[in-house]
Amino acid sequence: MPEGRVKIAVLLLSISLASTVQPLLAKKKQKEAPPSSAGDQKRALHVLNRLTFGLRPGDVQHVMAIGVDRWIDLQLHPERIDDSALNARLQPFRTLRMNTKELAESFPDGQEINQVKNGRRPMPSDAALRMVYQVQIARQQEKKERVQEAAKNSAAVESDGLAQTTAAMEPTVSAAKLAPEEEAQARRREQGLYADLDVQQLPKLLPDQRFEKIVSMSSEEQMAVADSLRGRKGQDLLEGLSPKQKETLLAMNNPAGVVTGELTQAKLLRAIYSERQLEEVMTDFWFNHFNVFMDKGVDRLLVTSYERDVIRPHALGKFEDLLVATAKSPAMLFYLDNWLSVGPGSPQALGLPPHPDGPYIRPARPRPNAGKQRSGLNENYGRELLELHTLSVNGGYSQRDVTETAKVFTGWTIDKPYQGGAFKFDPRMHEPGLKFVLGHRVKPKGEAEGLEVLHKLATSPQTAHFISLKLGERFVSDDPPPALVDRLTKVFLRKKGDIREVLTALFRSREFWSDGAYRAKVKTPLEFVASAARATSADVGDAGGLVRQLNNMGMPLYGAQPPTGYSMKADAWVSSSALLTRINFALALTSGRIKDVKVDVVQLARTNAPMDSNLALSTLENVLLDGDVSKQTHDSIAAQIDASRANAAQTKQDNKATTRNPAEAIRAQDGSTVAALLLGSPEFQRR
Repeated sequence: MPEGRVKIAVLLLSISLASTVQPLLAKKKQKEAPPSSAGDQKRALHVLNRLTFGLRPGDVQHVMAIGVDRWIDLQLHPERIDDSALNARLQPFRTLRMNTKELAESFPDGQEINQVKNGRRPMPSDAALRMVYQVQIARQQEKKERVQEAAKNSAAVESDGLAQTTAAMEPTVSAAKLAPEEEAQARRREQGLYADLDVQQLPKLLPDQRFEKIVSMSSEEQMAVADSLRGRKGQDLLEGLSPKQKETLLAMNNPAGVVTGELTQAKLLRAIYSERQLEEVMTDFWFNHFNVFMDKGVDRLLVTSYERDVIRPHALGKFEDLLVATAKSPAMLFYLDNWLSVGPGSPQALGLPPHPDGPYIRPARPRPNAGKQRSGLNENYGRELLELHTLSVNGGYSQRDVTETAKVFTGWTIDKPYQGGAFKFDPRMHEPGLKFVLGHRVKPKGEAEGLEVLHKLATSPQTAHFISLKLGERFVSDDPPPALVDRLTKVFLRKKGDIREVLTALFRSREFWSDGAYRAKVKTPLEFVASAARATSADVGDAGGLVRQLNNMGMPLYGAQPPTGYSMKADAWVSSSALLTRINFALALTSGRIKDVKVDVVQLARTNAPMDSNLALSTLENVLLDGDVSKQTHDSIAAQIDASRANAAQTKQDNKATTRNPAEAIRAQDGSTVAALLLGSPEFQRR
């Protein structure tokens, strides 16, 4: 299909998609139907669309073969499902298995670099790790020199008058035109470093020899290697190295970026390849509910443990356990600043020394340095705990409850956060005395006060209703039926917040299986990208390209800045520009234009014969959407195919001059375009 026709098809289909999805934004009445009223195939398709990140070719048949109910039960018990294939894909990502202290040591942030630079901490003894610190320190020094040089030139301009202004500004202006990396490279060339360092020769060495040579270089030479990693030849330097060696070299440029890069790639790979799909869906659900913004300071290193050790193990467990785990997580404590919260009447705020027996007697007059030790009371966590994590914005609490809750959690802090420290309770930061939260009298007992409040919140009917509502929004519709939410609330309270039990009740409900719930949800960008990769059986060698696609769609992974996280509702994601971006992604995916992501459309269409476009359409409708395509969508795509036939003969003739097998070229082109348009269809955009 010629490029002009592709653009027309994309435009027409985006308009069709907008007009089809828009009614989902309005309140939709659920038409109840018992589970048995739907055919087995439709039931299988429905659960795959709701409990997974999208169906793969053959998934519907697999679910029908073992039975929908049995498949759901397996997904509710992920420990029974073999996920070794996914684990093999994740094996190279060492950071996923490292604790936070190891991450902080191996991938230091600016504060840790400064500690070593200023002699407050020793340089690592390991030569490879020392290289990372040396390069970062050298970069800091280089940046400092550039700032000093710019200031010197600026001062010279001001003092030398108009005659000297032009001459003085010339080096400043020329330097300003250079990016920092380019300027650094230019300076090294002037110093003759490249005479002794031939970076282009390094890839010719065996991997271990290459790595050892780089480690043995001077810091200036190592900076030159780090610069070369940013260019096109960077992959040549990394070729054949072990995962640890690759991570070390990449850390020379951006230590924390190695951690966040592996984490974001792993999230997509899990969504695409895990057999434990419901566990992945619920891990994403709870991370969004207890959102932490990855790019806030040291959270770049803390989020890995947060998802692995806090969210995932409790995704199908007891809500109270999950709530307590998030409250004690260094990632959450840092994100909402509770680690800095100090009670106004605490020993630290009053400048009192620690008491050997714990309690202390408040003096009549505070010490002179009272209140100057650290920040005061911070209400961020107390507010979000009540509003977003438990009771909801309409949960019946007051501003006083927020303040009292914040006092309860003073002293819940982090032991050396920039060195990967864990949660600790500091009694000197804790506000003494009685607190009153939601009419409940909280006696002074240190850390136990927080656990008492968390228990009260976790067992509250308002919390049960709020969590049931959000689960209904994720699995049923943007506006789930109140009767369903009420029933789930009762299950939540009766089963003491057992998430698995609540989900079981939800998946057995009439509302879940109603005709109105079928494909009533619009996919978020993450769900769309993951489902497109699953539907096309994409071979993802490096998920970095897909991560960048999500950035383009406005949903960077772990990148929601507000504590509300990303919306699950259609109105947050439906717009003409957003839908066109999705279809452009689909075209890039199916035509092989996303780096290290391979889609074999010919194999997907299950034919070795030269592909007729109409045959490709009918075949791919079955493969990508299990044949569940509306007449409107089918006719819209077919019309574009018919319109392109007049140009097909000329295209084929042109290809004869440059292609050994022109029929094969046309087949791949037409097939990829048809597949892309189907991925952009209303049916695929909804789940």
